[in-house]
Amino acid sequence: MENREDLNSIIGFLPVVLRSSSLFWPSQVVETLKALSKGPDHSKVDSGESLFLAISDIRQSLNLTGDVLAFSTGDGFSLFFDNLMSRAEANKWFGEVLPAMADMLLQLPSMLEAHYKNADSVTCVGARDGLQTGLRLLKSQEAGMVLLSQELIGCLLACSFFCLFPFSTRGANHLRMINFDRLFASLHENNNEKQENKIKCIIHYFERICSSMPIGNLSFERKVLAVDQTSNYIPYPKAESWSKSVVPLCPFEVYSSGLIEDQLKEALEVDFANKYLGGAALNKGCVQEEIRFMINPELIAGILFLPCMAENESIEVVGAERFSNYTGYASTFRFCGDFLDTKDSDITGRRKTRIIAMDALSRVGKRQYGHDLLLRPTDDSSFPRLYREINKAFCGFSDPCKSHRYEILLNGDHLSEAEHDQKLKSLESNSDNVSPASFENEVGIVTGNWGCGAFGGDPELKAMLQWLAASQALRPFVVYYTFGLDALQSLDQVTKWITSNGWSVGDLWNMIVDYSSQRSKKKTKVGFFTWLLPRCSSDNPMISDP
Repeated sequence: MENREDLNSIIGFLPVVLRSSSLFWPSQVVETLKALSKGPDHSKVDSGESLFLAISDIRQSLNLTGDVLAFSTGDGFSLFFDNLMSRAEANKWFGEVLPAMADMLLQLPSMLEAHYKNADSVTCVGARDGLQTGLRLLKSQEAGMVLLSQELIGCLLACSFFCLFPFSTRGANHLRMINFDRLFASLHENNNEKQENKIKCIIHYFERICSSMPIGNLSFERKVLAVDQTSNYIPYPKAESWSKSVVPLCPFEVYSSGLIEDQLKEALEVDFANKYLGGAALNKGCVQEEIRFMINPELIAGILFLPCMAENESIEVVGAERFSNYTGYASTFRFCGDFLDTKDSDITGRRKTRIIAMDALSRVGKRQYGHDLLLRPTDDSSFPRLYREINKAFCGFSDPCKSHRYEILLNGDHLSEAEHDQKLKSLESNSDNVSPASFENEVGIVTGNWGCGAFGGDPELKAMLQWLAASQALRPFVVYYTFGLDALQSLDQVTKWITSNGWSVGDLWNMIVDYSSQRSKKKTKVGFFTWLLPRCSSDNPMISDP
């Protein structure tokens, strides 16, 4: 165990101790957890106040007193369990759920050891042989995957509830905090229903898994586009890859109502993410990403080992089970009881729920209509004026199993559409190292107003950029939920017109570039759709704006 690179990269962020090739809890921690596992009659833990005292004792035994929890954490535990939770619910929690969680934590060392033993025997995820899957720090610019059982994730999230993860070095490694102290502290500081209902989702998750532990797996994958020729990753598309692309646009369906997480198709579901996975889910946040992390709490586990995303990265999670129903959004968010997830599982035991986290540019304002919409200079010198937004979406929508096909698309700018098709067909028929199952031809994209709202992105342009990225990534369809946004009332009309005229990726991209140029030079003030439709219906390229 001590010689494992994967374990050594993450052990400093785990609460257990590694010594003499074994993982274990300190004896004082074992004593406290055993007492908790026997119930409140033995442990005397039957309230939020006494629970937090027990948590503090465990943290002291782990020498975590230097990692100071949020100021009002204890008050938040007391408020929720002693005031907001009914007596019947509290009796069940302290009498059944908390003891089961303590018992889970006692098994964490052996569970981790079994995880690393099994990780060595995993030779196939999907159709990619030889992929490392052990729990480790998945650093930025290092594409890779971690495969975790739902049982192990339950133990890790129990650590989060008990605030047992050390965090003194997390910031230096670009990792967000994963303990639940800020979640409870914010409840006391604000005492609003939104925060209370976020915690209710988490509590319901623990009630479910302590009653019947799920037996599936989840994978967390950092996807990286190569910005140079030294790696074997999918290349970061150049300007010409978009402007000269002859790839046809994929089918595009528009719905004015509905939710991404409720769709039933085989698809990647877009998480409108913060560059730090989960955003403010464990703090005060309660918009699209944070809500998803509350109703699918297993997503929280990725915060442990996934540092923030760079400009050329995205994070894909497959297998997260949904446990809660809800209504509302932001301040109106409410937990609405149990949700039974009936999604099928794949050959690795992962539910066929695929979530792609990708962060849009924030507070772009008028810059999005200038060169900065597509060519954004960044503080990182390895990203000089790159086509950031569309390439971020392409990174998220790409399938690593199709990397050879992308090589043709992205490096074959001189080829005609017929030549592209011939090369792709030849590659598919002669590829011996990739099984047919690896080409996820039926896995489309389900998305919505990515990077809009608080991030300030233009909904019309963001919809088009996602369509382009999905098409270039060879996805079979896009399903787009507008959430009733007025700015996208004509989205269906525009996409149907474009589709009926057989536009390619390059055709639409060049239109967007032309529009952006005019908008940045103040030659037009109208939206992209208003600007586009008169030109679509006229032979006169110089037609004036309406």
